Amino acid sequence: MVDRRTFLSGMAGLGAATLIGCSEDEQPSPRPSPTSLPTADPTDPTEEPLNPRVTRTIASGLNVPWGIVFLANGDALVAQRDAGSIVRVTPGGRVSTVGKVRGSVGGGEGGLLGLALDPDDDSILFAYVTTSEDDRVVRLELDAGRLGTMTPILTGIPAGAVHHGGRMLFDPDGHLFVATGEAGNSAEAQKKDSLGGKVLRIDRNGDAVDGNPFGNRTWSYGNRNIEGLAFDADGRLWASEFGANRFDELNLIERGRNYGWPKYEGRSDEDGFVTPKVTWRTNECSPSGLAITRSTAFVAALQGECLFAVPLDGTNAGKPRALFKGKYGRIRTVEVAPDESLWVTTSNTDGRGNPARNDDRILRVTL
Repeated sequence: MVDRRTFLSGMAGLGAATLIGCSEDEQPSPRPSPTSLPTADPTDPTEEPLNPRVTRTIASGLNVPWGIVFLANGDALVAQRDAGSIVRVTPGGRVSTVGKVRGSVGGGEGGLLGLALDPDDDSILFAYVTTSEDDRVVRLELDAGRLGTMTPILTGIPAGAVHHGGRMLFDPDGHLFVATGEAGNSAEAQKKDSLGGKVLRIDRNGDAVDGNPFGNRTWSYGNRNIEGLAFDADGRLWASEFGANRFDELNLIERGRNYGWPKYEGRSDEDGFVTPKVTWRTNECSPSGLAITRSTAFVAALQGECLFAVPLDGTNAGKPRALFKGKYGRIRTVEVAPDESLWVTTSNTDGRGNPARNDDRILRVTL
Protein backbone atom coordinates (compact mmCIF):
# COMPACT_ATOMS: atom_id res chain seq x y z
CA MET A 1 0.00 0.00 0.00
CA VAL A 2 2.82 2.40 0.84
CA ASP A 3 4.41 2.03 -2.60
CA ARG A 4 1.12 2.72 -4.31
CA ARG A 5 0.73 5.95 -2.39
CA THR A 6 4.17 7.43 -3.04
CA PHE A 7 4.27 10.37 -5.37
CA LEU A 8 5.18 9.95 -9.02
CA SER A 9 8.87 9.83 -9.77
CA GLY A 10 10.02 13.19 -11.01
CA MET A 11 7.27 15.13 -9.22
CA ALA A 12 9.46 16.76 -6.60
CA GLY A 13 8.09 20.15 -7.59
CA LEU A 14 4.65 19.29 -6.31
CA GLY A 15 3.57 19.88 -2.74
CA ALA A 16 2.64 16.79 -0.79
CA ALA A 17 -1.11 16.40 -1.15
CA THR A 18 -3.03 14.77 1.67
CA LEU A 19 -4.22 11.37 0.50
CA ILE A 20 -7.89 10.99 1.31
CA GLY A 21 -9.40 7.52 1.41
CA CYS A 22 -8.10 4.93 -1.00
CA SER A 23 -7.45 4.85 -4.70
CA GLU A 24 -8.79 2.85 -7.62
CA ASP A 25 -8.93 -0.74 -6.34
CA GLU A 26 -7.19 -0.10 -3.03
CA GLN A 27 -10.36 0.27 -0.97
CA PRO A 28 -10.65 -1.39 2.44
CA SER A 29 -13.65 -3.54 3.23
CA PRO A 30 -16.81 -1.53 2.48
CA ARG A 31 -18.73 0.07 5.30
CA PRO A 32 -22.26 0.47 3.92
CA SER A 33 -24.35 3.36 5.14
CA PRO A 34 -28.00 2.70 6.00
CA THR A 35 -28.98 5.75 3.93
CA SER A 36 -27.15 4.65 0.81
CA LEU A 37 -28.71 3.62 -2.47
CA PRO A 38 -29.29 -0.05 -3.21
CA THR A 39 -26.04 -1.43 -4.57
CA ALA A 40 -25.42 -3.51 -7.63
CA ASP A 41 -25.66 -7.27 -7.39
CA PRO A 42 -23.23 -8.70 -9.97
CA THR A 43 -24.95 -12.10 -9.78
CA ASP A 44 -28.39 -10.74 -10.62
CA PRO A 45 -29.93 -12.89 -13.39
CA THR A 46 -32.27 -10.17 -14.72
CA GLU A 47 -33.01 -10.53 -18.42
CA GLU A 48 -30.96 -8.19 -20.61
CA PRO A 49 -32.13 -7.36 -24.16
CA LEU A 50 -28.55 -7.26 -25.40
CA ASN A 51 -26.28 -10.26 -25.83
CA PRO A 52 -22.75 -8.89 -25.40
CA ARG A 53 -19.90 -11.27 -26.24
CA VAL A 54 -16.19 -10.99 -26.87
CA THR A 55 -15.60 -11.97 -30.48
CA ARG A 56 -11.83 -11.56 -30.62
CA THR A 57 -8.72 -9.82 -29.35
CA ILE A 58 -7.98 -6.83 -31.57
CA ALA A 59 -4.52 -6.06 -30.18
CA SER A 60 -2.25 -7.37 -27.43
CA GLY A 61 1.04 -6.57 -25.72
CA LEU A 62 0.01 -2.98 -24.95
CA ASN A 63 1.06 -0.83 -21.99
CA VAL A 64 -1.94 0.23 -19.87
CA PRO A 65 -4.15 1.31 -22.78
CA TRP A 66 -6.17 4.25 -21.46
CA GLY A 67 -7.65 6.77 -23.92
CA ILE A 68 -9.07 5.66 -27.30
CA VAL A 69 -10.33 7.81 -30.17
CA PHE A 70 -11.40 6.69 -33.63
CA LEU A 71 -10.27 8.25 -36.90
CA ALA A 72 -12.59 8.68 -39.87
CA ASN A 73 -11.26 5.51 -41.52
CA GLY A 74 -12.03 3.36 -38.45
CA ASP A 75 -8.49 3.15 -37.10
CA ALA A 76 -8.01 4.05 -33.43
CA LEU A 77 -5.42 6.12 -31.61
CA VAL A 78 -4.68 4.58 -28.22
CA ALA A 79 -2.83 6.21 -25.30
CA GLN A 80 -0.40 3.97 -23.38
CA ARG A 81 -0.43 5.38 -19.86
CA ASP A 82 2.96 4.56 -18.37
CA ALA A 83 4.89 4.55 -21.65
CA GLY A 84 3.54 8.02 -22.47
CA SER A 85 3.07 7.02 -26.08
CA ILE A 86 0.28 6.82 -28.64
CA VAL A 87 -0.18 3.89 -30.99
CA ARG A 88 -2.46 3.45 -33.98
CA VAL A 89 -4.54 0.29 -34.05
CA THR A 90 -6.45 -0.84 -37.13
CA PRO A 91 -9.70 -2.83 -36.81
CA GLY A 92 -7.71 -5.76 -38.18
CA GLY A 93 -5.25 -5.50 -35.30
CA ARG A 94 -2.16 -3.92 -36.83
CA VAL A 95 -0.38 -1.73 -34.27
CA SER A 96 2.02 1.07 -35.24
CA THR A 97 3.70 3.81 -33.22
CA VAL A 98 2.41 7.36 -33.61
CA GLY A 99 4.79 8.98 -31.13
CA LYS A 100 5.63 9.81 -27.55
CA VAL A 101 4.05 12.74 -25.74
CA ARG A 102 6.89 14.88 -24.43
CA GLY A 103 6.95 15.47 -20.68
CA SER A 104 4.61 12.64 -19.75
CA VAL A 105 5.45 11.13 -16.36
CA GLY A 106 4.03 7.66 -15.74
CA GLY A 107 3.70 5.82 -12.45
CA GLY A 108 1.05 5.64 -9.77
CA GLU A 109 -2.22 6.55 -11.50
CA GLY A 110 -0.79 9.29 -13.70
CA GLY A 111 0.76 9.40 -17.14
CA LEU A 112 -0.80 9.71 -20.58
CA LEU A 113 -4.53 9.37 -19.93
CA GLY A 114 -7.50 10.58 -21.97
CA LEU A 115 -7.60 11.49 -25.66
CA ALA A 116 -10.10 13.58 -27.63
CA LEU A 117 -10.05 14.10 -31.38
CA ASP A 118 -11.06 17.47 -32.79
CA PRO A 119 -14.52 16.77 -34.26
CA ASP A 120 -13.76 18.95 -37.28
CA ASP A 121 -10.17 17.96 -37.96
CA ASP A 122 -8.66 14.46 -37.74
CA SER A 123 -5.19 16.00 -37.65
CA ILE A 124 -5.73 17.68 -34.25
CA LEU A 125 -5.65 15.56 -31.10
CA PHE A 126 -6.08 16.61 -27.48
CA ALA A 127 -4.44 14.64 -24.66
CA TYR A 128 -4.63 14.71 -20.86
CA VAL A 129 -1.15 14.15 -19.46
CA THR A 130 0.64 14.07 -16.12
CA THR A 131 3.92 16.02 -16.06
CA SER A 132 6.47 16.63 -13.31
CA GLU A 133 4.57 19.82 -12.45
CA ASP A 134 0.88 19.17 -12.96
CA ASP A 135 -1.85 17.48 -14.94
CA ARG A 136 -2.59 19.33 -18.17
CA VAL A 137 -4.43 19.27 -21.46
CA VAL A 138 -2.29 19.58 -24.58
CA ARG A 139 -3.11 19.98 -28.26
CA LEU A 140 -1.14 17.75 -30.62
CA GLU A 141 -0.82 18.04 -34.37
CA LEU A 142 -0.72 14.83 -36.38
CA ASP A 143 1.60 15.08 -39.35
CA ALA A 144 1.71 12.14 -41.78
CA GLY A 145 0.59 9.79 -39.02
CA ARG A 146 3.15 11.00 -36.49
CA LEU A 147 2.94 13.37 -33.53
CA GLY A 148 4.00 16.89 -34.45
CA THR A 149 3.75 20.20 -32.61
CA MET A 150 2.48 20.04 -29.01
CA THR A 151 0.82 23.07 -27.39
CA PRO A 152 -0.36 23.10 -23.75
CA ILE A 153 -3.84 24.66 -23.58
CA LEU A 154 -4.72 24.09 -19.91
CA THR A 155 -2.08 23.73 -17.21
CA GLY A 156 -2.13 23.71 -13.42
CA ILE A 157 -4.61 20.90 -12.86
CA PRO A 158 -3.64 19.48 -9.43
CA ALA A 159 -1.56 16.30 -9.63
CA GLY A 160 -0.32 13.91 -6.98
CA ALA A 161 0.12 10.18 -6.56
CA VAL A 162 -3.59 9.49 -7.00
CA HIS A 163 -6.89 10.81 -8.42
CA HIS A 164 -5.97 12.33 -11.75
CA GLY A 165 -9.31 11.99 -13.52
CA GLY A 166 -8.28 12.29 -17.15
CA ARG A 167 -11.24 11.44 -19.38
CA MET A 168 -12.22 13.96 -22.09
CA LEU A 169 -14.83 14.30 -24.82
CA PHE A 170 -16.25 16.91 -27.17
CA ASP A 171 -19.91 17.87 -27.28
CA PRO A 172 -21.72 18.56 -30.60
CA ASP A 173 -20.94 22.29 -30.26
CA GLY A 174 -17.19 21.69 -30.15
CA HIS A 175 -16.79 22.29 -26.41
CA LEU A 176 -14.36 20.00 -24.60
CA PHE A 177 -15.44 18.39 -21.33
CA VAL A 178 -12.54 17.39 -19.07
CA ALA A 179 -12.80 15.23 -15.92
CA THR A 180 -10.23 16.03 -13.25
CA GLY A 181 -9.41 14.36 -9.93
CA GLU A 182 -8.76 16.13 -6.66
CA ALA A 183 -5.22 14.70 -6.44
CA GLY A 184 -5.87 13.22 -2.99
CA ASN A 185 -6.73 16.63 -1.52
CA SER A 186 -10.49 16.42 -0.96
CA ALA A 187 -10.91 20.13 -0.23
CA GLU A 188 -10.18 20.92 -3.88
CA ALA A 189 -13.42 19.27 -4.96
CA GLN A 190 -15.59 21.90 -3.22
CA LYS A 191 -13.62 24.95 -4.45
CA LYS A 192 -15.48 26.23 -7.49
CA ASP A 193 -12.41 28.09 -8.74
CA SER A 194 -10.06 25.10 -8.42
CA LEU A 195 -9.35 22.85 -11.41
CA GLY A 196 -9.32 19.73 -9.22
CA GLY A 197 -12.27 17.42 -8.53
CA LYS A 198 -14.37 18.81 -11.36
CA VAL A 199 -15.89 18.37 -14.74
CA LEU A 200 -14.57 21.32 -16.75
CA ARG A 201 -15.94 22.78 -19.97
CA ILE A 202 -13.39 24.55 -22.16
CA ASP A 203 -12.87 25.59 -25.76
CA ARG A 204 -10.10 24.42 -28.08
CA ASN A 205 -7.76 27.03 -26.59
CA GLY A 206 -8.38 25.91 -23.01
CA ASP A 207 -10.50 28.91 -22.08
CA ALA A 208 -13.82 28.89 -20.23
CA VAL A 209 -16.90 28.63 -22.43
CA ASP A 210 -19.59 31.32 -22.29
CA GLY A 211 -22.51 29.98 -20.27
CA ASN A 212 -20.43 28.05 -17.77
CA PRO A 213 -22.23 28.34 -14.41
CA PHE A 214 -19.55 30.16 -12.38
CA GLY A 215 -17.86 32.28 -15.04
CA ASN A 216 -14.81 30.02 -15.08
CA ARG A 217 -13.98 26.57 -16.47
CA THR A 218 -16.01 24.62 -13.88
CA TRP A 219 -19.09 22.77 -15.14
CA SER A 220 -19.74 20.54 -12.09
CA TYR A 221 -17.92 20.14 -8.78
CA GLY A 222 -17.72 17.97 -5.68
CA ASN A 223 -16.23 15.12 -7.72
CA ARG A 224 -13.56 12.83 -6.28
CA ASN A 225 -12.05 11.04 -9.27
CA ILE A 226 -13.97 10.71 -12.53
CA GLU A 227 -12.37 8.44 -15.14
CA GLY A 228 -15.43 7.93 -17.35
CA LEU A 229 -17.49 10.41 -19.38
CA ALA A 230 -20.12 9.70 -22.04
CA PHE A 231 -23.16 11.31 -23.65
CA ASP A 232 -26.39 9.39 -24.06
CA ALA A 233 -28.52 9.57 -27.22
CA ASP A 234 -30.33 12.68 -25.93
CA GLY A 235 -27.13 14.58 -25.11
CA ARG A 236 -27.12 14.04 -21.36
CA LEU A 237 -23.66 13.75 -19.82
CA TRP A 238 -22.93 10.78 -17.53
CA ALA A 239 -19.83 10.06 -15.44
CA SER A 240 -18.37 7.11 -13.55
CA GLU A 241 -16.62 8.04 -10.32
CA PHE A 242 -14.42 6.28 -7.78
CA GLY A 243 -15.57 6.28 -4.18
CA ALA A 244 -13.31 6.03 -1.14
CA ASN A 245 -14.53 3.59 1.53
CA ARG A 246 -18.19 3.03 0.75
CA PHE A 247 -19.57 3.57 -2.71
CA ASP A 248 -18.51 4.02 -6.32
CA GLU A 249 -20.96 6.01 -8.44
CA LEU A 250 -22.60 6.48 -11.80
CA ASN A 251 -23.76 10.10 -12.00
CA LEU A 252 -25.80 12.23 -14.37
CA ILE A 253 -23.71 15.39 -14.73
CA GLU A 254 -25.64 18.66 -14.86
CA ARG A 255 -24.55 22.26 -15.15
CA GLY A 256 -23.43 23.82 -11.87
CA ARG A 257 -24.38 20.90 -9.63
CA ASN A 258 -22.50 19.72 -6.53
CA TYR A 259 -21.79 15.96 -6.40
CA GLY A 260 -20.97 15.92 -2.72
CA TRP A 261 -17.36 14.86 -2.21
CA PRO A 262 -15.97 14.86 0.44
CA LYS A 263 -19.12 15.46 2.51
CA TYR A 264 -21.07 12.70 0.82
CA GLU A 265 -20.08 9.41 -0.77
CA GLY A 266 -23.08 7.77 -2.36
CA ARG A 267 -26.58 8.95 -1.51
CA SER A 268 -27.36 12.41 -0.16
CA ASP A 269 -30.79 13.66 0.89
CA GLU A 270 -29.54 17.18 1.57
CA ASP A 271 -30.67 19.96 -0.73
CA GLY A 272 -27.92 21.23 -2.98
CA PHE A 273 -26.20 17.88 -3.43
CA VAL A 274 -26.75 15.36 -6.22
CA THR A 275 -27.52 11.71 -5.49
CA PRO A 276 -25.93 9.12 -7.82
CA LYS A 277 -28.11 7.17 -10.24
CA VAL A 278 -26.27 3.92 -9.38
CA THR A 279 -23.86 2.93 -6.63
CA TRP A 280 -21.61 -0.07 -6.14
CA ARG A 281 -19.74 -1.11 -3.04
CA THR A 282 -16.13 -0.17 -3.62
CA ASN A 283 -14.86 -3.75 -3.60
CA GLU A 284 -17.31 -4.66 -6.39
CA CYS A 285 -16.43 -2.08 -8.99
CA SER A 286 -13.73 0.67 -9.10
CA PRO A 287 -15.25 2.24 -12.23
CA SER A 288 -13.01 3.70 -14.90
CA GLY A 289 -14.15 4.07 -18.53
CA LEU A 290 -17.73 4.63 -19.64
CA ALA A 291 -19.55 4.24 -22.96
CA ILE A 292 -23.24 4.56 -23.78
CA THR A 293 -25.03 2.90 -26.68
CA ARG A 294 -28.42 1.27 -27.24
CA SER A 295 -29.83 2.83 -24.04
CA THR A 296 -27.17 1.09 -21.97
CA ALA A 297 -24.25 2.51 -20.01
CA PHE A 298 -21.23 0.23 -20.11
CA VAL A 299 -18.92 0.78 -17.13
CA ALA A 300 -15.37 -0.62 -17.08
CA ALA A 301 -14.61 -2.05 -13.62
CA LEU A 302 -11.03 -2.44 -12.37
CA GLN A 303 -11.41 -4.23 -9.05
CA GLY A 304 -14.70 -5.74 -10.24
CA GLU A 305 -12.82 -7.29 -13.20
CA CYS A 306 -15.88 -7.00 -15.42
CA LEU A 307 -17.86 -4.74 -17.69
CA PHE A 308 -21.10 -3.55 -16.10
CA ALA A 309 -24.13 -3.02 -18.34
CA VAL A 310 -26.56 -0.50 -16.84
CA PRO A 311 -29.93 0.01 -18.60
CA LEU A 312 -30.89 3.68 -19.00
CA ASP A 313 -34.37 5.11 -19.33
CA GLY A 314 -34.14 8.87 -19.75
CA THR A 315 -32.58 10.22 -16.57
CA ASN A 316 -33.10 6.94 -14.71
CA ALA A 317 -30.72 4.00 -14.46
CA GLY A 318 -31.65 0.39 -13.82
CA LYS A 319 -29.85 -2.46 -12.11
CA PRO A 320 -26.32 -3.21 -13.37
CA ARG A 321 -25.40 -6.57 -14.84
CA ALA A 322 -21.79 -7.80 -14.68
CA LEU A 323 -20.38 -9.08 -17.98
CA PHE A 324 -17.26 -11.28 -18.40
CA LYS A 325 -16.71 -11.39 -14.64
CA GLY A 326 -13.13 -12.44 -13.85
CA LYS A 327 -12.36 -13.61 -17.39
CA TYR A 328 -10.00 -10.86 -18.52
CA GLY A 329 -8.78 -9.25 -15.31
CA ARG A 330 -9.02 -5.52 -14.72
CA ILE A 331 -11.05 -3.55 -17.27
CA ARG A 332 -9.98 0.07 -17.84
CA THR A 333 -11.63 1.58 -20.91
CA VAL A 334 -14.68 0.99 -23.08
CA GLU A 335 -15.50 2.91 -26.27
CA VAL A 336 -18.12 2.56 -29.00
CA ALA A 337 -16.40 1.80 -32.33
CA PRO A 338 -17.62 3.05 -35.72
CA ASP A 339 -19.09 -0.40 -36.47
CA GLU A 340 -21.14 -0.14 -33.22
CA SER A 341 -19.11 -2.80 -31.44
CA LEU A 342 -17.31 -1.98 -28.19
CA TRP A 343 -13.55 -1.78 -27.83
CA VAL A 344 -12.68 -2.80 -24.27
CA THR A 345 -9.18 -2.56 -22.80
CA THR A 346 -7.66 -4.59 -19.99
CA SER A 347 -5.46 -2.92 -17.36
CA ASN A 348 -3.39 -5.75 -15.95
CA THR A 349 0.03 -4.15 -16.56
CA ASP A 350 -0.75 -1.11 -14.40
CA GLY A 351 1.03 -2.45 -11.33
CA ARG A 352 -2.13 -3.66 -9.62
CA GLY A 353 -3.15 -6.61 -11.75
CA ASN A 354 -1.78 -10.02 -12.65
CA PRO A 355 -0.81 -9.72 -16.32
CA ALA A 356 -1.22 -12.72 -18.57
CA ARG A 357 1.21 -13.42 -21.41
CA ASN A 358 -0.60 -11.20 -23.94
CA ASP A 359 -1.64 -8.33 -21.66
CA ASP A 360 -2.64 -5.66 -22.00
CA ARG A 361 -5.26 -6.26 -24.68
CA ILE A 362 -8.04 -4.59 -26.61
CA LEU A 363 -11.10 -6.81 -26.90
CA ARG A 364 -13.90 -6.47 -29.43
CA VAL A 365 -17.37 -6.90 -27.92
CA THR A 366 -20.48 -7.24 -30.08
CA LEU A 367 -23.92 -6.51 -28.67
